[in-house]
Amino acid sequence: MYKKIFIMTIILMLTGITATAKDIGNKINPKEYPHSDAVLPKKPEKQEESIVIEGSVQKNMDLNLERCIELALGNNPQINAAFQDILASDARIKQVWSNYFPQVSWQTGYTKIKQLQLSDALGRNLKFNYYVLGQITLQQMLYDFGVTQNQATIQRLDYEGYKSTLTGVINDIVYKTKDAYYNLQYAIENRRVAEDTVDKFKMFYDQAKAFYEIGMNPKVDVTIAEANLSNSKLKLIQADNAVKLARAQLNNVMGVPFIDEYNIQDRLSYNPVELTLNQAVDIARDSRPELKLAEIKVESAKQTLKLVKKSYFPTLSLEGQAQVGGKHWTSNYGYNVGGYLNFPTVNGMLIRNEIKEARYLYDKEIANAQNTQNSIYLEIQNAFLTLEEKKNQIPVAMLQVKQAKENYELSYGRYRVGEGNPTELKDAQILYQEAQLNYYNTLYQYNSSKAALEKAIGKNLVTEEEVVTLKKG
Repeated sequence: MYKKIFIMTIILMLTGITATAKDIGNKINPKEYPHSDAVLPKKPEKQEESIVIEGSVQKNMDLNLERCIELALGNNPQINAAFQDILASDARIKQVWSNYFPQVSWQTGYTKIKQLQLSDALGRNLKFNYYVLGQITLQQMLYDFGVTQNQATIQRLDYEGYKSTLTGVINDIVYKTKDAYYNLQYAIENRRVAEDTVDKFKMFYDQAKAFYEIGMNPKVDVTIAEANLSNSKLKLIQADNAVKLARAQLNNVMGVPFIDEYNIQDRLSYNPVELTLNQAVDIARDSRPELKLAEIKVESAKQTLKLVKKSYFPTLSLEGQAQVGGKHWTSNYGYNVGGYLNFPTVNGMLIRNEIKEARYLYDKEIANAQNTQNSIYLEIQNAFLTLEEKKNQIPVAMLQVKQAKENYELSYGRYRVGEGNPTELKDAQILYQEAQLNYYNTLYQYNSSKAALEKAIGKNLVTEEEVVTLKKG
């Protein structure tokens, strides 16, 4: 008995581990949401530090979520494309109003005429040369009974629609940036867990090897520990590649795929937001751009219906013309001035069916607006309920981590004194690893759901901590 205790003491000294009662197990925190630093692998002090290249003053950038959103808003090509649509729409408004601007034309030419009928009647060929040195025509539309006004109103509504579309694009890009940023944080946390798992399995391998060398455990324990270590290294490689893929996705959303290396300043965290479903719906009514766009489309269809009904209306215009020419380039001059009431060519059947079509399209836009409202309400419900679900899962996931860590420490304590076996220790470590990954996944889904709710209501949500900060400021 004393010999076994002496051997165990030697083993613990060789492995640099001292067994104490407080190392085995962990007290359960009774708080509903305990702090994660107590049970999760701590962030290494030099992890994610800025890298300085030898001989250079350049170092990696440090980015947070706010800075990533700024990069996305300034570089994402979808935002630029939507902004160009606004500029083009503004130009189309001016094009419509140009109907009230005077139209000026200038013409010059030469015409040779041989009158066939007069030549037969008079018995000789009659030829005329007609020169036009210059003919200037000035035409001014005075009134078209509101046609131009309706066309300008339609274009102005399109302009407002493109502005709402730009807002929607910005909301979507902000959401994608947040989701990609949280996904990168999640990938980094997974890599930290994988690194911690490799370190633990390396420690298990050294322990098993030490037991084997003094003849306490069989060779199979070393083989199992070595296999577990290799498997954990493989998962670390996969986790490291997942970080690179998540970083590439974030770069693409920000519109800077070839950006230099950068570091993420913060870690996944839980920031509670107190908001009821009714409050979310009320915010969406004022902030969601798709609702405004649906209203604009209804009004645009209404104006189009009015415009089609004016297909019968004439146009009142004034025209003046001055000419220089005649038998020679400058032999004579002339002018004419007139006012005209131009009636369009009327096809009663065509116009009547165009009016019907416009009325049906107007009714269609009303139905589309109602469908948009229903879809947005469903989107808000889905985002809100998902956010509540993830919010309630976080304390449970945190408790699972604490329980898994306690189980792991108990198993490891038994193994160190020769009472446990490698299979039990492996199961405990895998359970602890999965609990950590589940916790980080829950945090990621919570933050992603919050970003989805912000997109659904068209406005950023302010956390309780930010409210306190704003009040102090």
